Amino acid sequence: MSFASLRTYAPLRTALGLPIWRRIGRWLGLSVGYVLIVVGAVGAVLPFLHYIGIAVLAVGLVMVLRSSFRARRQFIGLQRQHPKIVFPLRRLLRREPEVIPVVWQGLLRTERLVLPRSWRFMGRVRRSRRRR
Repeated sequence: MSFASLRTYAPLRTALGLPIWRRIGRWLGLSVGYVLIVVGAVGAVLPFLHYIGIAVLAVGLVMVLRSSFRARRQFIGLQRQHPKIVFPLRRLLRREPEVIPVVWQGLLRTERLVLPRSWRFMGRVRRSRRRR
């Protein structure tokens, strides 16, 4: 008889793979992450909560992508289909996020979508600041 056969056998723990409290915590974290993603997406669309919504969306994505393999695969597929939309989010998900350049690029894109070419002023402001 070996030492391994003398150990107590826990069939429930072997069947589940993880203790039940860990699974509950994982599912709770995933659900909070998904709620933050929805709130952040709504906030990103609203004009007065635009940047706060993007930050909340990034926090929700971090929570979900760290604990869900399926969500990671979907995010990579979305990244391949729409790189211009997902790239700013990827920049915010890095360890040291580049917040100011992401905000600036968002402002330039919004200006390009909303204002006609003759009314745009953000590029001129940046160039005048750079010359000083």
